[in-house]
Amino acid sequence: MRIGVPKEIKTHEYRVGINPTGVKQLVAAGHTVSVQSGAGISSGFADEAFVSAGAQIAGDAAAVWNESDMVIKVKEPLPDEFGYFREDLILYTYLHLAAFPELTAELLSKKVTGVAYETITDAKGALPLLRPMSEIAGRMASQVGASCLERSGGGKGLLMGGIPGTRRAQVVILGGGIVGTAAARIAIGLGARVTVLDINADRMHYLEDVFGNAIETLYSNPDTVNESVRKADMVIGAVLVPGGAAPKLVTREHLQTMEDGSVVVDVAVDQGGCIASCRPTTHDDPTFVEEGVVHYCVANMPGAVPQTSTIALTNATIPHALAIANHGVAAAAKASVHLARGINTRAGACVCEPVAQAHGLAYTPLEQTL
Repeated sequence: MRIGVPKEIKTHEYRVGINPTGVKQLVAAGHTVSVQSGAGISSGFADEAFVSAGAQIAGDAAAVWNESDMVIKVKEPLPDEFGYFREDLILYTYLHLAAFPELTAELLSKKVTGVAYETITDAKGALPLLRPMSEIAGRMASQVGASCLERSGGGKGLLMGGIPGTRRAQVVILGGGIVGTAAARIAIGLGARVTVLDINADRMHYLEDVFGNAIETLYSNPDTVNESVRKADMVIGAVLVPGGAAPKLVTREHLQTMEDGSVVVDVAVDQGGCIASCRPTTHDDPTFVEEGVVHYCVANMPGAVPQTSTIALTNATIPHALAIANHGVAAAAKASVHLARGINTRAGACVCEPVAQAHGLAYTPLEQTL
């Protein structure tokens, strides 16, 4: 199979879809890999490293897209890339289609097979291709939130851990999954008082086992969300509905109860966000203020640490990339229900039910398109 890796064009997206080690595995399996010149430089991987791994270097994006059977990316394609879509193309990347109706429509109209990292599952029902970026984004959420709390970042001028004789920051994390756990770990390490809200009792038991008295867990309902947000110096949105839009747990009315200079970090923004006032921002201009609260809503947070992110992402994505390349997407999907769940669009049909629900589209079971 001919596999292409274009340079990411999202603002300040420094990651690349695969590292040289992943290229080496694909080439060893008999496939051709074409990498756009300069695609990996910001992640610490020069063109020479890809050539040494067996890749060919393409001069521009058009050559990569037009001459590849499967394109491996990091982020969802932007409108400037829609022109490369075609019926026989397999697109393997984070898609987050519930938040992007225009992209969904383009994939469907061009009959692209869209395989989304974020909906591929494993034997435990977890999302293994989302996990590494979720861990990074969760850790970064507490870091960037701490910076935003500083006066120079627009915040109230509060040190997360305080010092003796002063209060520590109260951090409220909505969701105790991978993102929430990672965010809690860093927030606790910075000395903050941390509360995690979730609806999974087993997960709350796990968090208290891991963090002990350093954390408080609360069952998430309108009352606990309302009370926790009101007292919070920082709220981190870490709620995920696989393939679907994130529920809006924090309203503008909630924000109005927070002190001016408080901070919200919505890690779920690439799925529409779980904080009503959030809208996607970029590393160029990461924050804005509404209702007196500083909002950090960068949709590609792990892009700021591209070397770590690219290595971790390749480790997670390469097994399914090999399966698709070796057997074709139809056979690979038939052989693995977990990979099959990653297919969001196929033959002009929306085959991911949460995406169909998010956009009011007809849902077609995947097996009807294979």
